[in-house]
Amino acid sequence: MLRAARRFYVKAAVVCGAGGFGVALDGRPVRTPARSPLVVPTAALAAAIANEWLAQGETLRPEMMPLTRLAATTIDRIAVQREAIVAALAEYGSSDLICYRAAEPPDLVSLQTALWQPLIEWAARACGARMTVSVGVLPMLQPQRALDGLHAMVEAASDRQLAALSTLVQASGSLIIGLAVVHGHLDAEGAAEAALLDERWQAARWGIDAEAEARRAEIVDDISAAALFLQLSGDAGGSAAPADAATDVPQVSEPT
Repeated sequence: MLRAARRFYVKAAVVCGAGGFGVALDGRPVRTPARSPLVVPTAALAAAIANEWLAQGETLRPEMMPLTRLAATTIDRIAVQREAIVAALAEYGSSDLICYRAAEPPDLVSLQTALWQPLIEWAARACGARMTVSVGVLPMLQPQRALDGLHAMVEAASDRQLAALSTLVQASGSLIIGLAVVHGHLDAEGAAEAALLDERWQAARWGIDAEAEARRAEIVDDISAAALFLQLSGDAGGSAAPADAATDVPQVSEPT
């Protein structure tokens, strides 16, 4: 389903069935790569996924269907490898990006303190223990109580939250940033700002590199997609998307 291929359908529509909402392409249900039905909990998320399929041109571009990918990951990977994924994500806490600070120059130090320290404080309240912050890049040991608290937060996440968290952590390099988005403490813009603080500071000081800028844009897109997935599925910060959201999917112009 998520491989590059020629477009084989004209219409995409939301369908309601047992267990939630799906997407049908010319009447045929979309399935995951493992051939499971692609079923999501809200009509709003199903409509957004349908729009991803409608927006494709003559050739399918999987990288342009992040919501489809996250929904499929939830079903195919998280549900069957949950314990291993929880452990892998929790491990990021031992080397979290925002725990390693610059010693200079003063403006970068101030930026890191302003953006990252509130997240350290939030994590301390959320998981019951404060992470250690150091200057430099040498590895350091974090308090076990803090690591256990972060692990418990990851373990308590729903399957959809874990799928989004995996994307957020890989994009940002920070478990704390990812958890802050999942729990509604940070929005996508705030998460991208925190994750890209160092790189954007470097770009402002030394100039923009096209390759680095493209990488930053990918990070922003990944964070935005994960946050939107949580919002539309009703898994963002405990706020549910309306179950009776409209199921009509607007058609898009066919490529010429």
